[in-house]
Amino acid sequence: MRIGELARRTGVSERSLRYYGEQGLLPADRTPGGQRDYPERAVDRVIHIQELFAAGLNSKKIFEILPCMRDSDGGANERATPELVEELRAERNRIDQTISDLLRSREVLDDVIGRANERFASPVK
Repeated sequence: MRIGELARRTGVSERSLRYYGEQGLLPADRTPGGQRDYPERAVDRVIHIQELFAAGLNSKKIFEILPCMRDSDGGANERATPELVEELRAERNRIDQTISDLLRSREVLDDVIGRANERFASPVK
């Protein structure tokens, strides 16, 4: 399939798809005219790439992870190394800490908002 169709089917811009190709994340064959030609499984691969970017991973780490992820045919090409698994656990721990910090910040804001409402609310007479 051509890049435009892949973009439509995944909701990812053609520019992003080209970037994924430049980073080695999304290989494509070339037509005799030089256009990119993607296999059907590229749809699942783009979805995986998007999920990993959304998880906060960079393209270098995604490049390491993709071969370990299941393809649309149900199989993974490689197994993750213990080092990669540990790096991913550390990333998950970092995300957990960020979530905790954000929840604390929200609690502080809720408290400030509550106090502000009490202070500026005029009593009804």
